[in-house]
Amino acid sequence: MEHVQYAYVNQQLVPQDQAFLHVSDLAIQRGYGVFEFCKLHQQVPLFLEEYLDRFYQSAALLELVVPLEREALKVAIQTLAKRNRLEVSGMKMILTGGYSINGYAPATPNLILLQQPLTLPGEEQVKKGIRVMSHAYMRELPLAKTINYMTGIRLLKEMRKRGAEDVLYHQQGVVTELPRCNFFIVRQDNTVVTPSENILRGITRKNVLQLAARKYPVVEGAVTLEDIAQAKEAFLTSTTKRILPIVQLDDMVIGEGRPGPITLELSEDLIRLEEAQLALHKQLD
Repeated sequence: MEHVQYAYVNQQLVPQDQAFLHVSDLAIQRGYGVFEFCKLHQQVPLFLEEYLDRFYQSAALLELVVPLEREALKVAIQTLAKRNRLEVSGMKMILTGGYSINGYAPATPNLILLQQPLTLPGEEQVKKGIRVMSHAYMRELPLAKTINYMTGIRLLKEMRKRGAEDVLYHQQGVVTELPRCNFFIVRQDNTVVTPSENILRGITRKNVLQLAARKYPVVEGAVTLEDIAQAKEAFLTSTTKRILPIVQLDDMVIGEGRPGPITLELSEDLIRLEEAQLALHKQLD
């Protein structure tokens, strides 16, 4: 018998194929809502406290109230994870604008938890690196993790046409982020640099900054397209991709056109950090 996947909708566990919202929800009517996404290994959510911090902060920026207190939300996440029994997965927390009377004004938010199997980047992809394209754009309310991904999704066809695997946003040559990832470069002097303004402050970004600071100079500040042209390495970070080397931007080869040693070293460090987080949780249990 096929294992049934469950979802959490407004304090109820339901089979995922029966998880619905009414068409009056502002997420449907106006794309109004926030979400968060954390990774689970062996049903253990990694760095959960940091993800919850950002979830509640995003909700506050959109003036939405999460209907569960923090500890109750953690219980809901653990309950769903135990029901679904996935080895490696992603947990998405979605908070919508609610069932609006007039299709514009927010109402009582709806809280949804969705879990899905997760395949992490393989060793071959990390060793090869990826190509990305640039696009002039900046997200509205960059500090909030909103459900609005219109620009990134709209550019998927252009990305495929140009042989790119992702898109790097910039405004007048000042780089910010990718649709679902943060961005880093490594300067010629081995300084690790990441944009600091008009970005979503990623949890993996934070972990990588801490790991890099143990070995290299680290800077959070402005990064320009010209800086990338002069860099010897570049990479992206995210929950689902961990660290992926970027070897080309548009027609510009970055560094030597292959993943650099600092990027690969930090990738290994990040995997070890995740393993340590899982081991610590198992000890506490």
